[in-house]
Amino acid sequence: MSGPGARAEFAIDRGFARRSFERASEHYDEYAVLQSQVRSELLARLDLVSLEPRLILDAGAGTGHASRALKKRYPRARVIALDYALGMLGKAGAQRGWLRPFDRLCADACALPFAAASVDLIVSNFLVHWCHPGALFRELRRVLAPRGLLTFTSLGPDSLGELREAWAAVDAHSRVHRFVDMHDLGDELVRSGFAAPVLDVERYTLQYNSVAALLADLRGAGAHNAAVARPKGLTGKKKFAALAQAYEPCRQQGRLPASFEIIFGQAWTPAAREAPAPVGISLADLRAKLPRNLRE
Repeated sequence: MSGPGARAEFAIDRGFARRSFERASEHYDEYAVLQSQVRSELLARLDLVSLEPRLILDAGAGTGHASRALKKRYPRARVIALDYALGMLGKAGAQRGWLRPFDRLCADACALPFAAASVDLIVSNFLVHWCHPGALFRELRRVLAPRGLLTFTSLGPDSLGELREAWAAVDAHSRVHRFVDMHDLGDELVRSGFAAPVLDVERYTLQYNSVAALLADLRGAGAHNAAVARPKGLTGKKKFAALAQAYEPCRQQGRLPASFEIIFGQAWTPAAREAPAPVGISLADLRAKLPRNLRE
């Protein structure tokens, strides 16, 4: 694999990340304030797009809020909420309406069980930075139909800069993820076969009373340090005390800032391409493979 996402410092232990989201699923919405704000902006950008999708994939759906909004926006479309954490999909069931239901599927977004060129719209909020972007974009490109749209968000390299610098003052370990730059994501989209991707950046800042409160929010939203290069042992109280001391100079008007660089991206598949060989299984088969309590 090529590109920055293939380098060791960007590598994610996706099994560990999945387990973190499983543990966080019960109370995820209480902590995912930023994710909610960014999701609203991502969905609002669909107002600028003329599209009548038949099949929509919410990739990395979490607790299903985007899936519900997509079904409301496109009532004639079939919406599938996909996540690799089964606990998240269990909570997503609460978002399903009787008049506007959506399907749920537990699967890896980098290995989708869909036929090629079978999806018209893919929406993905806060998923890209948990994957190798090239592998993810190639798979999303495979399943998108001609003139299909991918719209997504990802954390950029300036995210959690204060926390990264504070940890760097404590030790030399990899304590905060490295995030791929907007321009590199654009290059990956082009290499994956998307046409004329458009990306831009917005910046958000959350305020906290303490470093402990910031870390609690990150963990509560499942955002543990899942870097392959992360230290595997427990972090002691002395290290956390040193972290708090190193972060303290950032305090402004009594609050500690946590900055986030959010990359917004849109890319289309070309209008025409050679017909691919069928890959994957039918939606009926997908439903049959779901656990019984998630089929309805």
